[in-house]
Amino acid sequence: MELAHDRRGSGPPLILLHGIGHHRRGWLPVLDLLAERHDVIAVDLPGFGDSPPLPYGTPYNVETLGRAVRDFWIGLGLNRPHVAGNSLGGYIALDLASSGDVRTAVALSPAGFWSRAEHAYSRAVLRLLRLAAQADGLPAFAAGTDGGKALALGLLVARPERLPREAVLAAATALRECVGFEETLDSLAWAAPPAPPQVPVTIAWGDRDRLLPRRQAVRAARWAGQRTLLLRGCGHVPMSDDPELVARVILGGSILEGGEDPR
Repeated sequence: MELAHDRRGSGPPLILLHGIGHHRRGWLPVLDLLAERHDVIAVDLPGFGDSPPLPYGTPYNVETLGRAVRDFWIGLGLNRPHVAGNSLGGYIALDLASSGDVRTAVALSPAGFWSRAEHAYSRAVLRLLRLAAQADGLPAFAAGTDGGKALALGLLVARPERLPREAVLAAATALRECVGFEETLDSLAWAAPPAPPQVPVTIAWGDRDRLLPRRQAVRAARWAGQRTLLLRGCGHVPMSDDPELVARVILGGSILEGGEDPR
């Protein structure tokens, strides 16, 4: 299926996947940095952002969303691209690494490494954020003040003041209108960590992640059999908190040698 996407740069192809309720424009702070070395394609998952929903009768889950992304890049003539994802997109990236459909995978605060209580907490927070975005009138998401941004986005980003008003409004619209939200969120209740990866993976976690707390990085590190990097001063959606740091992690730069054990 055709998916809404932004594409720029040249080099080895790199697919970028957003989290649940988000959209491809969340990657804008790092897009140009990544495009210096890659043919970068930021994608709206089916039923999110500007992409059409999955075909009628197709359930929303990690497998169907990942399959749609894979079919999309095949349609572009790409073979085994690199992939990076955040949250739900990070889980999908690791799942694609488990099947060997990609060259490498980078996951930023990926879903799936929670305890039962942690999952219930994140599920409740996401539902409350969506209700806020759907509320009548101008929700707190659209507030132009730093205080309003902190109230609306403090659980997702560490530095909400760095987000321009236009980005806040676009994120609120994406969260309010995504048709795949509820079914995808329900499917994650049954999500266990993917099978062991068949290709190199990198997992990084914001040390100020308030949606999926950093202790989940310890479980992710055990799953990957390697250190999980901590992104200092970053929240759950780290791309706007520190674009240069996030780009270096994705590009496999010097930060890989300087990463810290989350324990």
